[in-house]
Amino acid sequence: MKINTAEFKISSARLDQCPATMIPEYAFIGRSNVGKSSLINMLTGRSALAKTSSTPGKTLLINHFIINDEWFLVDLPGYGFAKRSKKEREELRKMIERYVTRREQLTNLFVLIDSRLRPQTIDLEFIRFLGEAGVPFSIIFTKADKNKRGVLKSNVQGFLATLKEEWEELPPYFISSSTSKLGREDILNYIEQINGSLQQDEAI
Repeated sequence: MKINTAEFKISSARLDQCPATMIPEYAFIGRSNVGKSSLINMLTGRSALAKTSSTPGKTLLINHFIINDEWFLVDLPGYGFAKRSKKEREELRKMIERYVTRREQLTNLFVLIDSRLRPQTIDLEFIRFLGEAGVPFSIIFTKADKNKRGVLKSNVQGFLATLKEEWEELPPYFISSSTSKLGREDILNYIEQINGSLQQDEAI
């Protein structure tokens, strides 16, 4: 897939403020500081489309970006940022939960996992929640370039092995690097493939 246009559309604090269209939406979410904004900028080829920061937990709203006037890329708040108040964490949790479980336009949720780390409980619990709620999702292992030789493969295989303890079938997964653009073509082609299937279904 070639990205010709990528434009910010709207930021929403509530589900009912999201765009009232039936355009497919591909949302990105992950633990705070997983590299989500950098990944979004890498995928779209726009260096400042999503605001990056060294401070975790900067994304507080549901941000919609229209891509090629065909589909929405949705930047969701990160989960598990401990430095927020209990009330703020609960409000963010409800916002995320409502979007991923009630948004009819959500076509696929990309869950970002830091490839430098061993399986984190918070990531596993979120993925378990998605499975129980029937949310279609895929996994993107981020920051692949920041691993020492052999560590990337070991951590990815370790995470997948942990998932296999509960899942009969693993979700699609990708390995990415915002620096080297590793995974960009595979992720965009995956989105293009799903969009093509949706268009075929509509034509029937």
